[in-house]
Amino acid sequence: MATRNKSNVLRLTRVYNAPVQAVWDAWTDLEQVAQWWGPRGFTITTHSKDLRAGGTWVYTMHGPDGTDYPNIATYFVVKERETLEYDHGASEGKPALFRVHVGFSESNGKTTMDMTMTLATPEAAEEIEKHIKKASGYSTWDRLGEYLEEGQSGKATFVINRSFDISVERMFEMWTDPKHFPQWLPPTGMEMQILRGEIKQGSSIFWLMTGPHMKLYGRFEYKEVRRPDRISYTQQFCDENEGVSRHPYAPTWPETMLTTVDLTPEGPEQTRLTVRMEPYGPATSEEIEAFLLARGGMTQGWTGSFDKFDEVLAKLADAREL
Repeated sequence: MATRNKSNVLRLTRVYNAPVQAVWDAWTDLEQVAQWWGPRGFTITTHSKDLRAGGTWVYTMHGPDGTDYPNIATYFVVKERETLEYDHGASEGKPALFRVHVGFSESNGKTTMDMTMTLATPEAAEEIEKHIKKASGYSTWDRLGEYLEEGQSGKATFVINRSFDISVERMFEMWTDPKHFPQWLPPTGMEMQILRGEIKQGSSIFWLMTGPHMKLYGRFEYKEVRRPDRISYTQQFCDENEGVSRHPYAPTWPETMLTTVDLTPEGPEQTRLTVRMEPYGPATSEEIEAFLLARGGMTQGWTGSFDKFDEVLAKLADAREL
């Protein structure tokens, strides 16, 4: 999502692997919305909800630091399984920050959620987007994706999305070209070296990540490399001889993880990147719990990688390689 054209409207699109009824219920059922509403680490308490045009949803968001954020949303349009329109950011004595329009549509069992946030001016939209990014507000929609995935499949899942100013074809190359891949994938403060292998379907790479007082070996085995829109691979931590081992700093971490990367065009030179991760193969309840508890840290880790990706893109653009 971007405000490159100085628009007063921010737009966000997500495709969820669930029918529209399930997505609508997740939005409107109080017990369900409490499972995902808000950035990671936030919880909510609903005081009242009247889901109709002219009705209000009165709730308090609780931040991970204990700060409370009272909210009063007023509904303007409610069309079941199709549309919600409401204002956001209001509280007693405080006007709303912007108007939200959410459209829901289903195709082949998947639901597209198309959201716009309309502000008074382009400058206000730019400031709100900065605030959303700083507060990790977009993780709200990742949490919804996880909630829906787990409801449909029963699998514990991690989801994160981000949009980049790059074409799908170039994004695919950035994920599969070993010249670029190690520059941005490691979390902030880490460096990556590919020790052997190649990035293609049916092959694997053995890598080393190093950081302050840290050395990690691992292997990616590529299950699918489909130009230009999907890459999936399993990941295992290894010893220096490529023998499978456990995460040296998290002994209850699942032995094998599956990562699926989907690339979706949002314009001629803009791509939405969706990363999904889940335990792969047999996993104990203790391992699943460790994975679920780590999703906040995984958001921080991937956010750091994505920030580095933006820096790499800027350098390439300066060098006229894009």
